[in-house]
Amino acid sequence: MIAYSKKILSFLPISILFVVIGCQKEFDKDNYTAYFGGEVINPKSNFVLFLKDDEVIDTLFLDKNNRFIKKFDSLTPGLYTFKHEPEYQYVYFDKNDSLMVRINPIEFDESIVFCGRGDEKNNFLMELYLKNEDDKNKMFDVFDYDVDKFISNCDSSYDSKAKFYNSKKEKIKWNDDFDLYAKTMLKFHHFSKKEIYPMAHKMRTGANVANKLPANYYNHRNEVDFNNKSLVNYSPFVRYLTHFLGNVSFSQPISSNLEDEDLVQHIHKLNIADTLFKNEKIKNRILDNIAFSYLLEDQNIVNNQKFLARYNQLSTDKGKQNEINKIGSSIQYLSLGNDLPAVTLIDLNGNKINSQTILNKKTVIFFWTENAESHLLAVHKKALDFHKNNPDYQFVAINIDEDQTKWKKVLENHRFGTINEFRADNFEELKDKWVITKLHRTIILDETGKIHNGFVNLFDVKFAENLK
Repeated sequence: MIAYSKKILSFLPISILFVVIGCQKEFDKDNYTAYFGGEVINPKSNFVLFLKDDEVIDTLFLDKNNRFIKKFDSLTPGLYTFKHEPEYQYVYFDKNDSLMVRINPIEFDESIVFCGRGDEKNNFLMELYLKNEDDKNKMFDVFDYDVDKFISNCDSSYDSKAKFYNSKKEKIKWNDDFDLYAKTMLKFHHFSKKEIYPMAHKMRTGANVANKLPANYYNHRNEVDFNNKSLVNYSPFVRYLTHFLGNVSFSQPISSNLEDEDLVQHIHKLNIADTLFKNEKIKNRILDNIAFSYLLEDQNIVNNQKFLARYNQLSTDKGKQNEINKIGSSIQYLSLGNDLPAVTLIDLNGNKINSQTILNKKTVIFFWTENAESHLLAVHKKALDFHKNNPDYQFVAINIDEDQTKWKKVLENHRFGTINEFRADNFEELKDKWVITKLHRTIILDETGKIHNGFVNLFDVKFAENLK
């Protein structure tokens, strides 16, 4: 990592530096004054949102130099979120912390550096987050490993990050409240990988390893407080709970009726969540995740109505209910036989193209980003393999990043041959019209360019059946 102080000092005006870094005086025990400021390079809007528990508590507007500063007369210590749409990250404030942050939306997470009172623990949390992201990007092929090799790889990765965590904890000497979030980020990434493995391995290889897992494989579940209200809005915790439910449901035989298996499994997830989670906010958050996941998988309108009926019975968050039901309606436009809505794509020469002018025949569409190198290599390899056996299809790769030069450089370095490469002009348009929320999504069009299957996965062991 770059030396944080040098990187951030280079852009801060002296006046703000005095306020932020110079705030080293002693404060009265009942004084909870705190400062938060920074600079946004290449801003996408003229403000940064400051949130607590997913609720906006202040809008911090940028000045003419794209900087912001806010004095809070009383800021309760704890975990907060700052957001420069559509990206967000966490920031932890102890009593009287004064923090500056540097943000570049083009490389949001990688660009974030904190400076000032309280910077060390926040820079640690960001560095641990980036280690987890790097690990996640390399995990793609690891889920193909046999049980022993996977566990060895998983434990080795965890041990390395645990050593980093322990050394920083000893040096910085943070308090127990911050340690809850630091330890959760460390452990729950590891726990999530263990929950994902049986499901991902079965999907990618066709082999069920459930009976080959050692007796202590799921011992980590004993450490989980499923109703910890302090973690209800903390993504490592929520992400783990979602994977846990998915794996529990995956592991339990629930239906011999293959036509309705997906519906029954996801309603089963809803029922487990309703029983397991006593905290209403956590329960609603998980119910939302289950609903969103299901709606992107099963495009049977009758099934969707049955699922949403049960979801609406259990969820008490009316705002999210409306959002989920709206998504359910939008997804119906991507069902079998419909036209794929037009979006703007960019070719290698920088020309903007209406997607419908090129997606008018048998086509397989997949997505990638340079930030997930393991995936970008694996998905292109899969596409090339399928293209050899299905030459009547065109395979179209759509990059979701914003930098044209970097995109072209990646393609020059790898040269993916017969794949037609384009970049999304506006990811928000792609997300809204094609409901693209995850990289593993694949869309198949028929010979007339109409949707044959709008929600498949190129890595599904049964994917080839969709091309027949």
